[in-house]
Amino acid sequence: MSYHQPTPAGKDPILWEIANKRASFKKHLASYLMVNTFLWTLWYFTYNSHGVNFQNNIPWPIWTTLGWGFVLAGHFSKAYFTTTNTTEREYQKLVNKQ
Repeated sequence: MSYHQPTPAGKDPILWEIANKRASFKKHLASYLMVNTFLWTLWYFTYNSHGVNFQNNIPWPIWTTLGWGFVLAGHFSKAYFTTTNTTEREYQKLVNKQ
């Protein structure tokens, strides 16, 4: 979903990676909100136009909202709770084993 941008000259590579992850998450969140707003609006107007009782059926956009929401939560976690470079951390684990 996200792609790695090379660190510009003069920038801290770890801070650049964190900033890149957070910017990527914000783009992901914006697309999630736009698409799900569209799907729920589409469902509301098409479902409501057929005169079907809302209480008897599960709205179909719930599956997209929940499924994508779990992925978005993982993206949020990686963007805001992972503060160190994961490649560096894994490298250090390997070095420590030797």
